[in-house]
Amino acid sequence: MSTTDDSYSVPQNPDDLAQVSLKEKWWHILDTWKIGIIPLPLFVLAGLLIAVDCLGGKLPSDIVVMVATLAFFGFACGEFGKRLPFIGKMGAAAICATFIPSALVHYGLLPDVVVESTTKFYKSTNILYLYICCIIVGSIMSMNRTALIQGFLRIFFPMLCGEVVGMVVGMGVGLALGMEPFQVFFFLILPIMAGGVGEGAIPLSIGYATLLHMDQGVALGRILPIVMLGGLTAIIISGSLNQLGKRYPHLTGEGELMPGKTTQAAGPLTAAFSGKTDVTTIASGALLAVLLYMIGMLIHKLIGLPAPVGMLFIAVFIKLVHGVSPRLLEGSQVVYKFFQTSVTYPILFAVGVAITPWEELVHAFTFTNLLVIVSTVSALVATGFFVGKKIGMHPIDVAIVSCCQSGQGGTGDVAILTAGNRMSLMPFAQIATRIGGAINVSLALLFLGNFLV
Repeated sequence: MSTTDDSYSVPQNPDDLAQVSLKEKWWHILDTWKIGIIPLPLFVLAGLLIAVDCLGGKLPSDIVVMVATLAFFGFACGEFGKRLPFIGKMGAAAICATFIPSALVHYGLLPDVVVESTTKFYKSTNILYLYICCIIVGSIMSMNRTALIQGFLRIFFPMLCGEVVGMVVGMGVGLALGMEPFQVFFFLILPIMAGGVGEGAIPLSIGYATLLHMDQGVALGRILPIVMLGGLTAIIISGSLNQLGKRYPHLTGEGELMPGKTTQAAGPLTAAFSGKTDVTTIASGALLAVLLYMIGMLIHKLIGLPAPVGMLFIAVFIKLVHGVSPRLLEGSQVVYKFFQTSVTYPILFAVGVAITPWEELVHAFTFTNLLVIVSTVSALVATGFFVGKKIGMHPIDVAIVSCCQSGQGGTGDVAILTAGNRMSLMPFAQIATRIGGAINVSLALLFLGNFLV
């Protein structure tokens, strides 16, 4: 077997492997033994360097150190979740990457310097929005233009039907358990469908504080755990739907909502990774995503529309009018693929450490609350599945978008789509979360203010 410093081949036969050089064995370890995407030797090195900083009493919160820190812990938690029996295939990786860090923080098992640096980095950089904008723009640019149009026009009907059925089922279960209708709807069902924390739970708590004459902190303390439990339920269901799609392939488009329409992602992305897309094009794709998000921020200042939604509409418009070249589309798709594979678990770890309160989640873990939450989310998703199938869409993919109606905002969309292995559905997930949540919160507070108070 001949080899050079730039290329080598690893023998498939174990007996032949013993005959290769030490250099090639080392390369084989680097290329095949991995934690997430990190080669095992680099993973061990990262852990040692982080430990040295922690023992020194200070872990810098600059981007260089935090990239290694978030990658180390995020992929470790994700790998642990993937290897769990049975539930490892049902979205446990995303759950573990988010909730294990939260539990470690609560029980004091994560070094304080790691908690402080991660929280400071997450809150000061708003890195989640960089992640979301690259995922949204890249996934839109990867879509077939006709499928994009048809998907956006049709997705609203299953979403609406799912919310109505979910509310009815949730109320019915709550009433059957002897719970007060007001508490069931406004403090269980509505928080589940409010659109997450920033755009849902917080505005809802402010409205409750004003209309019900209660402290906002108390209202938020009651709402936030329900949002988290609803998101957790949606993650598990999304992972289960992914497994269902593997067993019954005719029910899914593997990230496509419309039958008979294949995404453009596979072709361009293959070309991009073969080396036909240069680094300047990839950089331009990243800059496109950032600039579109800045336009979304401007739209938010002018009319109050959430920045990710404004960015989503602009990106769809650019795609529909062929506003960017095929080469730039490829650059956006490579950026999307990079963030999907390399940044998801580190982001989820940061979310778990910085903004996921474990104690509040545990306190809301009552039998009656769980029954209402699980029945509401299950009914919502099942309705999306069957309505989507009835109107000619891929039912599993529609159902996974419906899961995002119960998600924990942008972070919930990431976890749900990761569990369902459908990150290309992020644009539709953002519609379900942001627009659907905003409509639910606005109508509920309007109804509460005019008729019940």
